[in-house]
Order: sequence, then C-alpha cells, then structure tokens
Amino acid sequence: MTLLREELLEMDCLSISEMTTFRWSFEEDVSHLMREEIPALGVWRHKLADYGEEKGVDLLSEMGMKVSSLFWAGGFTGSDGRSYKDCLEDAEDAIRLAAVMQAECLVIYTGARAGHTSNHVRRLIRGALTELVPWAEDLQVSLAVEPMHSGCAAEWTVLTDLDASLELIQEVGSDHLKLVFDTYHLGHDPAILDRLPEVAPHVAVVHLGDAKCPPRGEQNRCRLGDGVLPLKDLCLGLKSNGYQGWFEVELFGEDLESQDYSELIRHAQSEFEQIFETTVH
Repeated sequence: MTLLREELLEMDCLSISEMTTFRWSFEEDVSHLMREEIPALGVWRHKLADYGEEKGVDLLSEMGMKVSSLFWAGGFTGSDGRSYKDCLEDAEDAIRLAAVMQAECLVIYTGARAGHTSNHVRRLIRGALTELVPWAEDLQVSLAVEPMHSGCAAEWTVLTDLDASLELIQEVGSDHLKLVFDTYHLGHDPAILDRLPEVAPHVAVVHLGDAKCPPRGEQNRCRLGDGVLPLKDLCLGLKSNGYQGWFEVELFGEDLESQDYSELIRHAQSEFEQIFETTVH
C-alpha cells in the first residue's frame, strides 16, 4: 500500500493540541513534536505563559513550527468570576498574541449561562464579539467559537448546537468569525455528515477527538479510532466540501491519564494517515 502524492500532502495538515500532552511543558511539546515531524502545535496560553510568551514565540519561529490554534479567550458571561471588561481586555491581548505567532485562529468559549436570561446571554456574547471583530480584522486573526456537546458544556459555553453557533456567526457578520469543529462534540449528531456542506465554509480549525460514548459531565476522550465517532467520514467530508485547514488532535480525559504521550502522538499519526490513504495499483 502506497500513499499518493496528494495524500502525502494531507499529512502536513496534522497538529497536536497542548491539551493532549497535559503534563509536558511548552518546551517539551515543541521538542517532541519536532522529533515526530509534526508541523504544527495547538498552543495553550497557560503553558506558553509559564514558559514566557516572547521566548515561546521565538522558539516556535526558530523551529519553524506553525500554530494551528491559540487556546483560549472568552468567558464573556462572567461565569468564571471575571468582569465583562476584564474578559474583553484579555481577549484583545490574546488576539495580539495570536497575530504575533501567526496562529490560524483564536479559540473562543462564550462562558456559561451563569444565571443570566437567555436573551441577556445572547446580548453579552454578541456585544463582545462585535467589539473584538475589528481587532481581529485589523490583525488578520480569525476568532473561532466552539460549540460543545450539551453533556459537558455547562462550565464553558452556552453554545451546544450548530444552529445557534452559525446564527451567531451570521449575526456578527464578519469573515474573521468562524467555528471550531470538534469531532468529539459534534460527531455524536446523527445528522452531522449531511450538514458538512453547510458547515465546512465556516470552519477555522478541526479538533480531532474520539469517544466511546457521549459525554456526561467531564470530557473523557479516547485514542483516535478506539471510539464510535465517524472520524474518517467527517475528515474526508470536510475536505471534500472545501476545508483546507489544520486537523488538531485534542485528546484528554480519565481514560487517557496514564497514556505515554509519545506513544499517543504516534498512534494519532498512524490513525490520521489511515484516514487519507489510498492504494496505488
């Protein structure tokens, strides 16, 4: 079995989120991914801050490593104890950082409902994104809101379905506001494959995660291919409908806590290759 040239090129679209390698430092992440010839990293702001932002940006540049996404900003509902103003200022800082490291996008979580009415939550979120979009446009950064499965979204976001997420993007009305397509959250929807032509043009980054069952409280992902989600159909469907961005592996949860990260990365590489491989006769 041999990979066609176009399928070999698909391997250049693979990235690994720093959430996957939770215990490793930023420097360890870069070092190990370089060793495995993975061209991009999903940067977690917490790890980068521990290492030093300026030093981290220099390291990425020196190693020629690209950034598939910067994780994360938001919380506009105040559910994590910060004020609306503080969340906006933090998001502006994150946009500037994403621009400096030439990140494909900045991941946005709206924040939980936090006792607000549904209408007030929508106004807060729409207002925040409307204020942030001009910054993003000026610095050529895409903001990417992430809808989550309702079984694990309570502390993170009020966006738990595609319709609400796409409606929000349409309301704000900017090409720099897009979507995170996380297979772990969206792959359980039996209608999702039929919706890929509609969704693909709005996707900034794909997060790859698998699951053995829908989430119930905490996220509990499993190795790619060990779960029940139609990863191959999702990836090929997004590509065939025009998606040309990164596929960022994001794996964490109780079942993965004892995994050796190097082995987990190599397994993800192998599964990703199998998604795109074809036979040459």
